[in-house]
Amino acid sequence: MSTYSISGKIIDVVNKKIFKGKITIDKGIIIEIVEDETAPEQYILPGLIDSHVHIESSMLIPSEFARLAVVHGTTATVSDPHEIANVLGSTGVRFMIENSKKTPFKIFFGAPSCVPATPFETSGAVFNEAETEELLKSNDIFYLSEMMNFPGVLFDDVSVKNKLDLARKYNKPVDGHAPGVTGESAEKYANAGITTDHECFDLDEALEKARFGIKIQIREGSAAKNFDALCEIIRLMPDSVMLCSDDKHADDLVKGHINLLIKKAISMDFDVMDVIRSCTYTPAKHYNLPVGLLQKGDVADFIVVDNLSNFRVISTFINGEKVAENGKCLLPSVHELKPNIFEAVEISTEDIKVKATSDKLQIVEAIEGQLITRNIVQEPLTIDGFAISDLKRDLLKLVVLNRYQKEQTPAIGFIKGFGFKKGAIASTVAHDSHNIIAVGTTDEEITRAINLIIESKGGISLVNANEEYVLPLPVAGLMSTDDGYRVAEMYEMLNTKTISLGTSMLAPYMTLSFMALLVIPELKLSDKGLFDGNTFSFTKLFI
Repeated sequence: MSTYSISGKIIDVVNKKIFKGKITIDKGIIIEIVEDETAPEQYILPGLIDSHVHIESSMLIPSEFARLAVVHGTTATVSDPHEIANVLGSTGVRFMIENSKKTPFKIFFGAPSCVPATPFETSGAVFNEAETEELLKSNDIFYLSEMMNFPGVLFDDVSVKNKLDLARKYNKPVDGHAPGVTGESAEKYANAGITTDHECFDLDEALEKARFGIKIQIREGSAAKNFDALCEIIRLMPDSVMLCSDDKHADDLVKGHINLLIKKAISMDFDVMDVIRSCTYTPAKHYNLPVGLLQKGDVADFIVVDNLSNFRVISTFINGEKVAENGKCLLPSVHELKPNIFEAVEISTEDIKVKATSDKLQIVEAIEGQLITRNIVQEPLTIDGFAISDLKRDLLKLVVLNRYQKEQTPAIGFIKGFGFKKGAIASTVAHDSHNIIAVGTTDEEITRAINLIIESKGGISLVNANEEYVLPLPVAGLMSTDDGYRVAEMYEMLNTKTISLGTSMLAPYMTLSFMALLVIPELKLSDKGLFDGNTFSFTKLFI
């Protein structure tokens, strides 16, 4: 790699200053930075870091995620391989690590702390303390991934405590996950060694946790969007803030990444340095990441943008190598194997019939842009004693089917918020255990949507009258090995088709994927039944 120089307005996030200067790079290392008043008006700043993301939720393998992300100035991610670990265990984590090494993009993985997230669902793997330690002592693992079992922290669960102790033993930070936890409970959570949280509902909760020493990760993903609710903390406690996406579908990743949050924050008159440090300096220091921060002797990880208003990324460099320019990725695709576990067999409409046993039906109410749900109770619509979808009241049948064992009985629930007037959709992207989840207007269409997924051994599907569509996800039922832009195009088509079913949701598949996420209240559905996230126990469909 030859020696070269680049000039512009340099954003020095370490010393908190902006100056016109020239940077000289040799063999991927910054060897000199000098002030230069003749430098052009373009800005040079460290590469952007997504401080918390599940790459699997993009439906792309790491090397393809990288190809889409670098275009937007992202050069690194702090990535929790929790999703694939729930399907394939350590084999899945190793797959992610090895694939990530085939791209210069820097992906820093954590050791999943909760596989499965709860004992109330069927997963493809179980991580005990020995497996957690095996990962934590690896140089490829940078932290203990989000401790979803926050009740286990608060009630001194021995297994949880042992995992937290292992993180301390190997001097690696612990990510948090404690939605709505405040007061003495939040303080205990922080004192247990939890260092981050990306699940805050409102500013007061975020400020309180930050005062206890927890870094607040402001999340803006495809489904959960918390920037507007939490952004004021950037002004009030800037050193306690990091930006993240958490879950980003491929079609949204094509449109933008952390760069969009920077642009939005700057347009709202937040301090430029505070904003940029939140997705460069702060995550790099918090997780002890070997990334460049535009200092002499650093690896040359940086981006060039036109100005701080448009924040258009002109070019992206990793280790001194240009990996994107003017909206085009310069990285090649990587061909990969397709590890998976999938045992489910086709079902019939008889398998998802549910007899009404009372006139009080507990219903999951999905909320646009949120992972939390509400528990509402209404009278079911019945035919011949069986509860069915009620399109007039937007009460649709919700189904979760165990994918890991043959001939399992589907779990049935009802959900409000999707607004479908016709058709059904299904997916194996269903946090956290990634069983098959489906929602629809008729039993026949729900069954067909599920069976399309079973035939493909993982993916997302849509059925509407005579129409059938499926996007296969052969890697653990979560990811495609296809070109990321083609996957994004196919997913966008499916999303558009889904919206034509009558929903007002912006990301119906992403929202559906969280309806089996038991660690987020209030009411969810696992493959074992309806689950109350407030009491952390199963509950009855009819009460």
